[in-house]
Amino acid sequence: MLAELEALDYKKVLFFFSELAAIPHGSGNVGQLADYLERFAKERDIRYIRDDADNIIFYREASVGYEQLPTVILQGHMDMVCEKEAGVTHDFRTEGLSLATDGEWLYADRTTLGGDDGIAVAYCLALLEDKTLQHPALELVITTEEETGMDGAKALDAAALSGKYLINIDSEEENTVLCGCAGGMRVAGALPAEHVLSGGRIVKVAVRGLLGGHSGVEIDKNRTNAVLFLARYLYMLREKVPFMVAELSGGQKDNAIPREAEAVLLFPEDISAEEREAAEQIADEMISEIHAAESKAEINFSLQEFVTEYPVFHPRSFEKILFLLMQAPNGVQVNSTEIPGLVESSLNLGVCRMSSGGIEIHWSLRSSKRSYLEFLKEKIMYLIDFLGGDYEVSGEYPAWEYKEESVLRDIYGKTYEELFGTKPELTAVHAGLECGIFSEKLPGLDIISVGPDIKDIHTPAERLHIESALRIYKLLETILKRGGIV
Repeated sequence: MLAELEALDYKKVLFFFSELAAIPHGSGNVGQLADYLERFAKERDIRYIRDDADNIIFYREASVGYEQLPTVILQGHMDMVCEKEAGVTHDFRTEGLSLATDGEWLYADRTTLGGDDGIAVAYCLALLEDKTLQHPALELVITTEEETGMDGAKALDAAALSGKYLINIDSEEENTVLCGCAGGMRVAGALPAEHVLSGGRIVKVAVRGLLGGHSGVEIDKNRTNAVLFLARYLYMLREKVPFMVAELSGGQKDNAIPREAEAVLLFPEDISAEEREAAEQIADEMISEIHAAESKAEINFSLQEFVTEYPVFHPRSFEKILFLLMQAPNGVQVNSTEIPGLVESSLNLGVCRMSSGGIEIHWSLRSSKRSYLEFLKEKIMYLIDFLGGDYEVSGEYPAWEYKEESVLRDIYGKTYEELFGTKPELTAVHAGLECGIFSEKLPGLDIISVGPDIKDIHTPAERLHIESALRIYKLLETILKRGGIV
């Protein structure tokens, strides 16, 4: 644990967060963290369940005098999105995170922090560690693979839970209480491609420096998609300069707005000064368009070696790939007419990568309207099928619908106002939360989603506000101590 954090810590929240950060726990690689949580329970003689999906449920009996109160479920997920800055050699599968702080914010060295959702796990461990805490019966649920389709929550046996109230700790704004979320799914498309051998000058074109972000939370913030930005550049460039394309890729996660993309081009003859100037002019014009929102954006154009034979896409194949990227639906599609300022339906083209048979494109789709979600899926499938490709749909999860009345929401808001002097905002989020799955599995469950201030999740700029993190913990502690949920 960083020495600077020791003086700031409360009830070992930051201690446990630091412990978790030292253990690799990216999506698909949570076994070590699940082992840690299991050891934690065994060493303290805490009743727990670890299922085949590595979900962990901790049970804590009610304190004396609290036995008649309804059981409260606190829930978060253990996996994190693994993103890093270009050039960083950090191996998320084998290495823990390198934490740093400026005294106000906690962050990791040029990688994602995992505050989403390591802070929820840290809260649960701190609550279990506190022997003086008075509380109703607790069920602390830590799920897996939330970031890649909520597979842990889907696999969880709801019969293991008896709670009436569920506090999901997977939100990123302290003064906000989420009361609903979008449903979603993933669509992966694959276009086959022919290749030919050709010679000429290899040129690499790279889009760098974009903000990126969470495809639900930041989808309405006018952030540029690196893959689609690069596709547009190639479309404009070919009107000025003849070239062929050998490689095209960008993005790392379908639920993260791509920050970077790269293409390897082959110019039949060595590029002339006039052609280089035209390429740079197009880049300058495009960067100028987005400079106000994307101040660090770059299109880098670098000459490589001259080759006599190099595999490139056949022109017919590249034409289909470029057409797909130029026509691909992306971003906000419909805004909510029920909650002002909320996105109702969107989709994010998050990954473009080479495959053995051609190229793959991966989307994350979201909507609070089931029918429109189906429409977006059909729209992508129609486009891919028309171009002779294949597609696969996966990771579907339900929406969590807003309820007019919620005892839990009222208690949380009242306690927040009493402690901090302001009322939290009640809203829904255009992102997928496990709340939708729990509400479907346990009808009638009263649910809210809360959390401390975390900025730029799913990016290397992710940072957790330390004081906010401790305030939310104290708020949860107060609600449980008072037994205020009836």
